[in-house]
Amino acid sequence: MTGYGVVSAIGVGKDETLGALKQKRSGLGKIAYLKTAHDEFPVGEVKLSNDEMKAMLGIRGDVPTTRTSLLGMLALREALEDSRLVGDDLRQVAFVSGTTVGGMDKSEQYYLDFLENDDRNAYIATHDCGACTEMIADHFGRFASVTTLSTACSSAANAIIYGARLIKSGEADIVVVGGSECITKFHLNGFNSLMILDRDFCRPFDAGRAGINLGEGAAFLVLENADHARGRGVKPYAQLAGYGNACDAYHQTASSPDGDGAFLAMQKAIAMGGIGAGQVDYVNAHGTGTRDNDSSESAAMRRVFGDAVPPVSSTKAFTGHTTSASGSIECAICLLAMQHRFLPANLNYKGSDGCVVPVTETKENVDLRYVLCNSFGFGGNDTSLLLKNNDIANY
Repeated sequence: MTGYGVVSAIGVGKDETLGALKQKRSGLGKIAYLKTAHDEFPVGEVKLSNDEMKAMLGIRGDVPTTRTSLLGMLALREALEDSRLVGDDLRQVAFVSGTTVGGMDKSEQYYLDFLENDDRNAYIATHDCGACTEMIADHFGRFASVTTLSTACSSAANAIIYGARLIKSGEADIVVVGGSECITKFHLNGFNSLMILDRDFCRPFDAGRAGINLGEGAAFLVLENADHARGRGVKPYAQLAGYGNACDAYHQTASSPDGDGAFLAMQKAIAMGGIGAGQVDYVNAHGTGTRDNDSSESAAMRRVFGDAVPPVSSTKAFTGHTTSASGSIECAICLLAMQHRFLPANLNYKGSDGCVVPVTETKENVDLRYVLCNSFGFGGNDTSLLLKNNDIANY
């Protein structure tokens, strides 16, 4: 991983994100940008309007864009700058992005206009997931290929796996991977209908947990094979040492009580990395704050690690659950933790009801060799990524 960029409720860019994590500053708050009657639910919105993001990106106000694509552009810009990829370089770069709502925010906003007049028809073409990925890519130039993945909350994590497989198979030497997602009424109303939204700030793994706070954002990472990185004179932050994806096929939305899919995904990632479970130094958990997810993930971690579960935290009490983008946003947080030698805190935790006990304070001066990052989606589509610190990598 030779570069990355991140945008979420706790900041635009790596520096703001790092500061918020170290200072335990959550980005959750009252809904400000999404127009909805359900303002009783805290959310993790990026603190920018669409017009402000357009101005930052140099996009004219009358150009049809969606919030998902704008968030993605901000994150991708930082990732490309960080990895020193510019202009014609992109013609050799594959781009893989995960999203689920795509341009649904504008479809919700202009649906009645579509029916009554033609003034907003340009937004019809921005609706689907692939259109958002193409808008993000087109803002920077021509990529070698553009691919969209949509597997709910494991989308961005699966985009990372897909990119790694492109490199492993020789189809590409360098791939930009990640995901982008904005909050929509579809999101909010859908999770509300499942009765898993918390009216207070979410409390992953806490005995009093009552559900999710939705979030939004984007993150992209640059994957590159070692020879290609050496040829460009860039040093990776970390290696993607292993990955695993499994489906427990237990229920359309709920996790299996024993965490079968999560267990298999973690087990596969660790095995691919060629290490023992005891060598994992930190787990960035999926940790949504729902009753079922946190207990299921805890059971899965105990199956993997036994009585020696490594330090664990969920960072969703900082960012909210960024759904399809969560895998890449939390992977970026893991890279920051490895690079700056700290463990992110699990906010709002007070006590256990049998779940794993997470890290509740920011721990500094911690050497992280191997980090596991979990992202679990509806239908039991579960993904784990194993990151290896470049300081001990064979580079």
